[in-house]
Amino acid sequence: MLMISKLWKRVLPATALFLLICLPAVSPASEDDKAFDAHATAFHYYFQDGDMDFHFGNLVLGAVGNGGGEVGEIFYAASKIKDGDADSWHREWFELSKRVEARGDEALAKGHKLSARTQYLRAAYYARVSLIAMLSDNPELVQRAARTRMLMQKAGPLFDPPLEYIEVPFENTVLPGYFRPAKAGGKPAGTLLMIGGGETFAEDLYFYIAQEAFERGYNFMTVDLPGQGILPQSGHIFRTDTYVPMKKVVDFLLKRPEVDPARVAAFGYSGGGLFVPQAAMHDSRLKAIVMSAAVIDAEKLFATMPAATETAEDRQSWSSFHANVVESICWRYGVNPENPSELIKANAGNTFDPTRINVPALIILGEGEYKSDAARQQVDFAADNFPNQQSKLVVTPSNEGASNHCLMENRRLVGLVVFDWLDEVFK
Repeated sequence: MLMISKLWKRVLPATALFLLICLPAVSPASEDDKAFDAHATAFHYYFQDGDMDFHFGNLVLGAVGNGGGEVGEIFYAASKIKDGDADSWHREWFELSKRVEARGDEALAKGHKLSARTQYLRAAYYARVSLIAMLSDNPELVQRAARTRMLMQKAGPLFDPPLEYIEVPFENTVLPGYFRPAKAGGKPAGTLLMIGGGETFAEDLYFYIAQEAFERGYNFMTVDLPGQGILPQSGHIFRTDTYVPMKKVVDFLLKRPEVDPARVAAFGYSGGGLFVPQAAMHDSRLKAIVMSAAVIDAEKLFATMPAATETAEDRQSWSSFHANVVESICWRYGVNPENPSELIKANAGNTFDPTRINVPALIILGEGEYKSDAARQQVDFAADNFPNQQSKLVVTPSNEGASNHCLMENRRLVGLVVFDWLDEVFK
């Protein structure tokens, strides 16, 4: 039987089927469980290459329910991709993006705005997917990122109210992102500010949970922070004081008349599970926070990741797709891609202290991720030390396809847990 933290026993409803107390017993942690492989999956999706399969099952298939893809299109493209080969991945998703955009243009020319919008959204996400495992010196990186944004901007005015492209001024650049109010001309509403992690673009966050926010009457906003999107291209890599750019993001958000300042929640997944609570330590304007999952100390977590600990000999066996993914992460942290172990030192001091966060805090993660000793220790420490009595820890089960890192494979379950909790916190 898995251990249940003190905080968990104090606040979680016994009737919720997705809670850990209702999960089947699991076998004791193995030696492999001591590591934290963020790209591990609970089961096989399509590709034999593990990293490609993770991205396919979680980022691509996981976005279908929120308008980021269609199953027929997705599996056709996948059938043309050589397993583990980065170049074929880049080619097939980009070609699909162009085909779907053409349908959108045709629909818009005939006045079919809803049809055009759905096509443009999928075309945008396919273009974004084509960027996965693309190296920073590839000129297509910047061009396709711009295309992704352009397609989102084509879709934006076709919403009611519109989805707006935004830019938050920060230092010598801007943090790009998106904002959409819950309704046009209504009273100020609750707002979800969604923050990504180590490999994300703002567009990912839209397809992660924005649809759920709209349906439940919340404003939605997301941005690229330093290290995300293509900001490293201009030297804005990940930093250990992410609360500094986060403050500027909250400044921008609270200037919006649609935003109720008493109901501002920030949700961070992956590395965002550090950035968001760290921001809450320094900014009392965040009234609730969500993490998937909590990262108390990024240096310690990176020290258990295979990408940062495998030897040069191990790396010889990597596929081009996996090797490119790791190199891209190194680029985002400003470390030598020939020595990924530098990712560990790059995260020294990248921490948060749960005892200094007084607002309600929700941690949600999958059963598979919770089996990792490295992840579970940090999650349990955070859960046991958040002082607010409305704080909660939720572990979702593998038998609902909700087990992997960030729970991208069951986003509707994420929305259910997150927004039901926020409704209770903000009532």
